[in-house]
Amino acid sequence: MERFGFVGLPNAGKSSLFNALAGGGALAAPYAFATTDPNVGVARVPDPRLDALAEMSHSAKVVPATVEFVDIGGLVEGASQGEGLGNRFLGGIREVDAIVFVLRAFGDGDVPGPSDPLEHLRIVELELTLADLETVETRLDKKRKAARLNQRDSELVAEAEALQRALDVLSEGTPLFRSDLGEKEREVLRSHFLLTNKPVMAVVNIGEDQLEEAEEIADRIRAELPEAEVLPMSVQLEAEAAMLDAADRREMLEGLGLGEGALPRFVRAAYHILGLRTFLTTGEKESRAWTFRAGSTAPQCAGRIHTDFERGFIRAEVIDWARLLELGSWSAARDVGALRLEGKDYVVNDGDVIEFRFNV
Repeated sequence: MERFGFVGLPNAGKSSLFNALAGGGALAAPYAFATTDPNVGVARVPDPRLDALAEMSHSAKVVPATVEFVDIGGLVEGASQGEGLGNRFLGGIREVDAIVFVLRAFGDGDVPGPSDPLEHLRIVELELTLADLETVETRLDKKRKAARLNQRDSELVAEAEALQRALDVLSEGTPLFRSDLGEKEREVLRSHFLLTNKPVMAVVNIGEDQLEEAEEIADRIRAELPEAEVLPMSVQLEAEAAMLDAADRREMLEGLGLGEGALPRFVRAAYHILGLRTFLTTGEKESRAWTFRAGSTAPQCAGRIHTDFERGFIRAEVIDWARLLELGSWSAARDVGALRLEGKDYVVNDGDVIEFRFNV
């Protein structure tokens, strides 16, 4: 399950965003540090393809893909040096897969703190960068000494070199996601769980009176984070909608012009930055959505179901979800020869419906 950590200043809207996506459970209050322990929630990934396949197969059980949200308490300037709740919360996001900046763009006399999302971004980026700088400084000397003693160990040498490159970047106040570090260097650094070495996206929290200028406000952040997904969102309205039943939620979202709501928009953006895709399995017992990384082969995707499937992979029977629905059943697809037999080198596509053959 992929994990997303919400990071922002106090009162930026992190807990309300958590409630909008996970359907409630987080305290949202207009004062600093309302969240003193991370809130963790799990949300189902909406996927109409899965629902259609389950209906076709008369599945007894439907299992959507899920994502996990971690609502971290508010950072303040100086958090990397222990201000506010300091490193307690910085540590809470080291193991998430991606970081979500929550940036407030509306003013409210009852809610303290800046209302300029660029100011939010500046402070949060700086604190994450300083925290990473401290981490790298404490580890670099040890790795350099080990590399000097083991010069034939190419992996150890590469790790020391990558840490030195990271130190140079961070010392200039630049987060790693803004740097020109190559993918190989960033891969080497992943074992150190550096905060700014993760994919990032931003949710710009706008007020109800800013809905018409949402994209214009978001464009200011896109100019600063050109590689990131940036979503303008009235987080409070979305959180209120999330607490309603499905029919009332649709009515509220449509009435306010909010489209399909926060969760589908967020999940699409999150999947994009992580390079995630979905394959599906379907039958009378169960229809299920499985998440995989773009570029994964059939055996690797089989391993998402069970390691035995990957180890004993023989072949995969594959069909696109829309084609399967058109034919009406798996057996009908087999009868007309629409199922493709794919081997170990097959790169799985988003929306493939697969049945794996294996032998252990």
